[in-house]
Amino acid sequence: MSVSTATGNFGNPAPTRRASARRVLREMRRQWTAYLFLAPVLLLFSLFTVFSVGYAFYLSFHQWNILEPAKPFVGLDNYARLIDDDRFRQAVVNTLYYTAASVPLTIGLGLAVALLLNNQIRARGIFRTLFYLPVVTPLVIASIIWKWVYNGDYGLANYYLMKFNLIDEPLLWLADPNLAMPSVIITSVWKGVGFAMVVYLAGLQSIPEDYYDAAKIDGATGWRRLRDITIPLLSATTLFLLVISILGSFQVFTQIFIMTNGGPLGRTRTIVWYIYTTAFKDFNMGYAAAMAFALFAMMLGFTLLQFRFLRREIDY
Repeated sequence: MSVSTATGNFGNPAPTRRASARRVLREMRRQWTAYLFLAPVLLLFSLFTVFSVGYAFYLSFHQWNILEPAKPFVGLDNYARLIDDDRFRQAVVNTLYYTAASVPLTIGLGLAVALLLNNQIRARGIFRTLFYLPVVTPLVIASIIWKWVYNGDYGLANYYLMKFNLIDEPLLWLADPNLAMPSVIITSVWKGVGFAMVVYLAGLQSIPEDYYDAAKIDGATGWRRLRDITIPLLSATTLFLLVISILGSFQVFTQIFIMTNGGPLGRTRTIVWYIYTTAFKDFNMGYAAAMAFALFAMMLGFTLLQFRFLRREIDY
């Protein structure tokens, strides 16, 4: 056998690729019923996700106003406009502020509640249910309820704070520029603690009890067991919660739309809220699409940074 014949397949991988393609096509023909059942879902996904994202990317390069017939191509002008847009910069800052405050509070309180309810306490199931109820409450309803709680005239927040002499006069929670965003953050934390609790409970129950028994024999205190056993073994759970919580906080909209409508003075204007007003109030779809892809780039960047710096801490 000649050297060229023996090494022909390595020097020319095309036949191997063609053979692999033929095998894939042959397997698809054999399993055609599976693809038939998947076709409606794939069609819907292609139409409402793939096509929509592609078309939005196309819009971001045009001055696309619904009310005007002319929709000229403007290239990267929409993206360049983001740099000089003071309202967009304020929306980015407000979104980062919301994320930096709500995510650590939600995850920290979720861990604390999970540690408490992982113990054998009376009515543990009832307490778990009560903490999880806000999670299954529709966000629109939760926002309306908290808007009523924050009402400056008859809200429960002012009523109890004044009853216990913590304040002298009613606070305008959602109308005060310094209190509006913290009020929204409290609502979001109340809504999300239950989910973090359930995820952490699943992580806690996967930790073998042998580790804690060995630590007790060595004389480790409760704090040492938490620091050296529980928290390190929950690193994968924490990374999961961080990623999905930050992605969710970057897309905050419902609370803002119902409770503050971006005010007062734009102090609760977030990126998604600004995209919404630009697209459906100003009808500037091209610029809104550019902001949407800028938001996607920021979310992708934060996610990659988290995996880059936190994955090494995960114990497999």
